[in-house]
Parts: sequence; structure tokens; C-alpha cells
Amino acid sequence: MALRRRGTGARPTTEEPGTSIPPRGIVVGMSSTQLVPGPGQAHGRRHRGASPGTGAAVQHTCPMHPEVRQQGPGSCPICGMALEPVTVSADDGPSPELADMTRRLWVAVALTVPVVVLEMGSHLVPAVHDLVPPAVSVWMQLALATPVVLWAGWPFFVRGWASVRSRNLNMFTLVALGTGVALAFSVVAVLTPGIFPAAFRGPGGTVDVYFEPAAVITALVLLGQVLELRAREQTSGAVRALLDLTPPTARRVEADGSEHDVDLADVAVGDLVRVRPGEKVPVDGTVVQGRASVDESMVTGESMPVTKSEGDAVIGGTLAAGGGLLVRAGAVGGDTVLARVVDLVSAAQRSRAPIQATVDKVAAVFVPVVIAVAVAAFVVWALVGPDPALAHALVAAVSVLIIACPCALGLATPMSVMVGVGRAAGAGVLVKDAQAMQQLQRVDTVVVDKTGTLTQGRPQLTGVQVHGDADPTQVLVLAAALERSSEHPLAHAVVTAADAGSGGGVGGVGAGRSLPAVEDFTAPAGRGVSGLVEGHRVLVGSARHLREHDVDPTPVQELAEGVRAGGATAVLVAVDGTPAAVLAIADPVRQTTAEALSVLRAEGVEVVMLTGDAEATAAAVAGQVGIDRFEAEVTPERKHEVVRELREQGHVVAMVGDGVNDAPALAAADVGVAVGTGTDVALESAGITLLQADLTALVRARRLSRATMGNIRQNLVFAFVYNGAGIPIAAGVLYPATGLLLSPVIAAAAMALSSVSVITNALRLRTTRA
Repeated sequence: MALRRRGTGARPTTEEPGTSIPPRGIVVGMSSTQLVPGPGQAHGRRHRGASPGTGAAVQHTCPMHPEVRQQGPGSCPICGMALEPVTVSADDGPSPELADMTRRLWVAVALTVPVVVLEMGSHLVPAVHDLVPPAVSVWMQLALATPVVLWAGWPFFVRGWASVRSRNLNMFTLVALGTGVALAFSVVAVLTPGIFPAAFRGPGGTVDVYFEPAAVITALVLLGQVLELRAREQTSGAVRALLDLTPPTARRVEADGSEHDVDLADVAVGDLVRVRPGEKVPVDGTVVQGRASVDESMVTGESMPVTKSEGDAVIGGTLAAGGGLLVRAGAVGGDTVLARVVDLVSAAQRSRAPIQATVDKVAAVFVPVVIAVAVAAFVVWALVGPDPALAHALVAAVSVLIIACPCALGLATPMSVMVGVGRAAGAGVLVKDAQAMQQLQRVDTVVVDKTGTLTQGRPQLTGVQVHGDADPTQVLVLAAALERSSEHPLAHAVVTAADAGSGGGVGGVGAGRSLPAVEDFTAPAGRGVSGLVEGHRVLVGSARHLREHDVDPTPVQELAEGVRAGGATAVLVAVDGTPAAVLAIADPVRQTTAEALSVLRAEGVEVVMLTGDAEATAAAVAGQVGIDRFEAEVTPERKHEVVRELREQGHVVAMVGDGVNDAPALAAADVGVAVGTGTDVALESAGITLLQADLTALVRARRLSRATMGNIRQNLVFAFVYNGAGIPIAAGVLYPATGLLLSPVIAAAAMALSSVSVITNALRLRTTRA
């Protein structure tokens, strides 16, 4: 059956993006290099309430190169940046890297200030020159600056040398080279000045020393590292906020009725825990007694409290108000929704957006090009520069090396991804990987399943329309026996009605009785179910399902059309080869669906509805929510085919669904979006999960996707423009016209500020409206 459309209109085609495979991890710091699961794959958990992790739980990774894995802290063998824990823990202490860099910074500042006074003071304040003669000043500068560069800046030399050995030249290559050359030149100038040629000597015949630039550059790079590490810790704020939602203790109700506060780690599946008014729910579970308004906004993003009573599911970390609950624990520790959310967020923050591939290609040649430019600047200044020519050449070369540090370029994408993914989690949107985040903002077509996505997903049996002399109670019992083994939401409505003893006024098995056993059960996805119940061959499903079993549905078609005309779904029942009844099942449309779809249409997104329901029911729902294009009576294979066809037409497609039958289409789409109430299969097949089963969450997700990608582009433009302008200035291209030659100290300050600016811009995403 073709897609039906209330209107027409061509859409522009876009290039179909390629797929990317997450890189596998590289374990470093071990006896040998090993491959480990990459981002988004299995790794250890360290959540409050979970058992202590093994070695995998203390793995560290690089924010710029998530494929790197190492046991414990250290530095990245590719870029040299400090590694950080793969998974954030609620009880994580201060970063050891931040503590070490802070200590080195304070020592560097304490020793660098007198170096600056000795060097600059002699030029600005004559009294300093008289108090400390130049011959004494250079020795004092040597004594003060050497520990700054060689001790405080030692990590830069270690990382720089590692980059040379591994042939992964990075920012620390440039820092180590620049400060090392400046310090070495100055030390030789003090110890053996006579070996320098005349080109290195100033008007007074002295050789200039560069202790001050070497020390100040080291201090400024340390300052940049400290500010960067502090900012990077803030990117984990969303994960820590989620971890802090879970209370450390739970009030467990014992078998004898007594109640005790116990550590959350001591709560087991099946235990009863009491949640008093104003307390947080400690575990995932089911309410067995009580009634309360539960605030789930911190997990799902839904601002309105949800009333929970007996039989309802609750999520650990949510807040109960206006009443108390007795909850039976269904999941604890690392198996709770909150723990799984933390795992997904942590993995997504380490994933790489496709745009990062372009940055990687640039970074691969950036440092060698910078070194070549520095050498060229040195040669040009040495040949044609003013006296002392070689001294000016050294200043230009060191300035180029320092100002060109590619830290800002490398941080531009991962910092925005980390903050954006964390912000999305706080809004009830789980991003499985950065690729999904990048693709979502390009989506122009959204394919939605009806049941559980557009509707509330809690259908109810409203009537049983029988054919001939069939017994409605018996029909309901037979149908419910079959549907008990099905995962479809409509099946649950039939079973619930039978267990409750009513089906729109029709008696069921009633409380205390069990449904009959089923033999030879089959359930072809998207069609219906069949089996042998109490000696009767029973079919439950669509008209197509009956025809596939050689049963003519014509006798009940009129009954089915009447049910569909009322906006309900018609489920046909056949017993022993004869149509027996039509079950009327209604699933109300969510109140927010029409508004969410209106926003998507206003943003230029076309919405396509696919449903297994009959065309009359599909048309009624589509008209109610304003969808122009839909297809009814679709199978899972057809859903997959529709998504594929749309992509072949040049559309960027997002598929939104919640069931097993949606999994193939979710996997085939450019972006698979699963609603959090759906099955595990759907969640695993999707790149984005909406914890709130509501399309308004999809609107929030697209808004955050656009904000994140816009932030990345801002960072990249800033980084490229900064380096594009800074390197020529540092090389001295403005000197012939302006007489300006950039000091290495100014270059170091600009380099540090560029990195901090990129991180600060990324942190703005935390305040983005969702």
C-alpha cells in the first residue's frame, strides 16, 4: 500500500551521509598494547549502590581521543592531554592532574615574578638597573627560571618527547620545543657568551637572554592547563547531578513489618522499601501500596508530577510528594534506569562526531607545518632581519611555535559534545553517540509509529462486538490467553480486561482465576498471534492475519468498520476457522502530540505516520493530529522499507518508535529515536532515547542538537581564525609595515586564552533552553 498524502509538494534532495564505525580503544600503560571496547560499548560501572568495579571501572580515557584507554590517570599518547575517568562516579575526589598542575603553577608564579622584575624592571625603572647590575641579573634569572621551565614545566617536556617517539606531534611538542630552545639558548649565553657570533650581539656587544619569556610561557601554559582541567571537570556536572539523585540509604521493610534504614547497596531485588512524603525513591520498582505525586523531571524532563499508585512503576532518584509509597524493588545498583542513563551519557560524551574527522585531518599536518613555518621564519629573519639578526630570528621562531599550539582546535568538538550530551540528559534526552547528535539537526523527515508514540501507549479494551451466537466472555478468554504471550501494547489491554473481569461490559475470567494454557503459539511480528487454546484454533489480529490462515474476515468487516469509525482499533478474533468477534481497543492521543508535530512542521520537518492499524483508524488519528502522510497495516519489514525509500529519495530520516516491530526501521534510519517506555530491543537499535514518551522531547532534542552543532562550528571558526591570523603575526609579517614583532610572552598568553575561550564557549550550552 502506498503512502497516503493529504497534500503534495516536492522536497529538495540532500546527500546521504555515510556511516562511521566507532574506533576500538587502545590500552596504554600496560605491558603491551591491547584493543578494548570503544565508546558506547561495555565497560565497568561505578555507581552509588553498585558493587565496586574491577580494573575496567578505573579506566581513564582522553577527551579528544576516546579510543585511548588506560588503567588510572596519565596523559594521552596521541595528544598529550590529561586522561580522565571513563565513567564519572558520585564519590570521585579532586582530579590528581588538576592538583599537580595547580601546585606547579603556584611555584612557577612565585619564581617567575622576580624574573620579570629583574628583566623588565631594568628597562622601566633605572633604580633596579643600579641595584642589580646586568651581570648579576642574568645569573639570578638563570637560577630562578631554570626550575620553572625544568620542574614546573617538566610534564610538557615528557609529553613533548612522547609525541616525538610516537610520531604524534601535538601542542606539547611545540611548547617543549619553544621553551626548551629559549632556556637552552639563554643558559649557553650566560655560561659561554664568547661562542656566539656577532649577529647575536646587541649594540653593547652583549647577548640577549630569554629566561623571562621561557619562564612566563611555562607559567601561562600551566595556567591554561589549570583553567582547562577545571572547565573539563564542569562538563561532568550533568552526570554527577544524575548520580546525586539517588539517596545513599533506603528504608527497608522487613518480613516481620519492622522498618530500618540501610545502605542502598544492601537493598536486593524483591525487597520492600518505604518512601515517605518528600523523600526520593531509592530504587526502580513497582508500587504495592500507597499513592503519591512523583516528580520525574530530573530524569524524564517532564515538569508536571505524575500520580503513582498501586501497580505503577517508579524510577529510582525521582521525588515523591503529597503521599507515601511502599515499593517492591525491581532493579538495584547498576541495573537501575538511572545507572543505565549514566552509562549512556558517559559513553556518548566520549564519542566522536563525524565533523571531528575533518579536524583530525587538519591536526595530522598542523604541527609539522607549524614547525616548518617556525624554521622558515628563523631563516628569513636571520638573513634579512635587523641587528641582532639571529636574536630576532629566535624570537620569531619561538613565537610561532608557542602561538600555534593546536589545543583550541583539538578541544573545539569534544568539549561541545561533552557539554551538549550532558545538557540533553538533564532534559530527558539520552544521546547514544555524537553522530546521532550531529545528524538530528539535519533531519527533514520524521517517521513515527502510532501506538505509544503519538498515543499514550496504554490502550484499553472498550468493547467486544461478537458475530452470530458467539459468547463474548469465552471469546475474550480465548483471545487473552493468546495475547498473554505477546509484547504488543494492544495485547496487554486485552489481558488486563480479561483479568479484571470486564471488557466494555463483558465479563472476563475475573480475579483469582487464571487464563487457560496455550499450545503451538506463533506471533509473526506486526500481524497477530495464533495458537491452540482448550482445543480451539484461535487467531487474533488483523484481517490480513486471518486471510494468511485461510480465514475470510468478511463476516466481521462491518463490525470492524464501525469500531474504527469511532476512533478505536479493531482487533479481529477467529475461532476454529470462523470469524467470531471484533475487539474494540482505544488508545487516546497524547495531549501534547499535536503541538509537537506543529512545531516540527514549522521547522520544515515532514512527519510520516506508520501503523499496523487499519486505514480507517490510521486516517482518524492522522486527521486528529494534523499528519498529511501516513500508511496503515504496515509490517516491520514495510516500516524498514519505507525508511530506506525515504533515504534513497535524499531525505535525512529520523524514525521514532517504541516496540520490537520498530527495531529494524530504527536501525535503518539516519537517526533512530526510541521512547523510554519502549522495549530493550528498540532502545538498543536507536541512537537517541527520549525518557519522556512524548514528542515534545523530540523537539527539545532537535533544539539541543542545533545548539550543540552551532557551538562546535563557533569553536572551529574561532580556532581556525585564531591560528590563521596568529601564526603570520608571530612570524613577523607585520614588521616591515609597523615595526611590530610579537613577543613570545604575548604569544603564550594568546595561546592559553584561546583554549580557555573555546571551553568557556562550550560551557554556554549548559544554559541552552531545551
